[in-house]
Amino acid sequence: MGAGVIKGGGGGGRRGRRRGKAAAMSEINVTPFVDVMLVLLIIFMVAAPMLTVGVPVELPKTAASALPTEQEEPLTISITAAGTLSIQNTEVADGEMIPKLQAIAAERTSKKVFLRADGSIPYERVAQVMGALNAGGFNEIGLVTDAEGPTFGSGN
Repeated sequence: MGAGVIKGGGGGGRRGRRRGKAAAMSEINVTPFVDVMLVLLIIFMVAAPMLTVGVPVELPKTAASALPTEQEEPLTISITAAGTLSIQNTEVADGEMIPKLQAIAAERTSKKVFLRADGSIPYERVAQVMGALNAGGFNEIGLVTDAEGPTFGSGN
């Protein structure tokens, strides 16, 4: 057994070796990066369907284009098929809607309101809610619909 004997390549024994300093690592280890990205992808795939407003409303179909997106979560008012009002996911009475909206809007940068109305309710109910919003100082009202309905004038 050769204990402690090192064969050198000739003269001095210093060539090809560094003493006391570790060599700089020049490769990037991408395995942890890929692992983190895959975990984030799975999290977003699971969480994305839960981000929609939870009030069940059958929206009317239109051929209108979508509004540009904003940084804030949109303030949404929903009118269900039964005619009840909801702000985001919270059901409110008709008389409580404007005071609650004004309290919420005081903490927001935008006064834009999106109105989601079930397609089966009378237009009169939608007009009443829009009139109450307008009287309460909410002049930027967006009507939410589903895409790809019959086009106007097509006879459908």
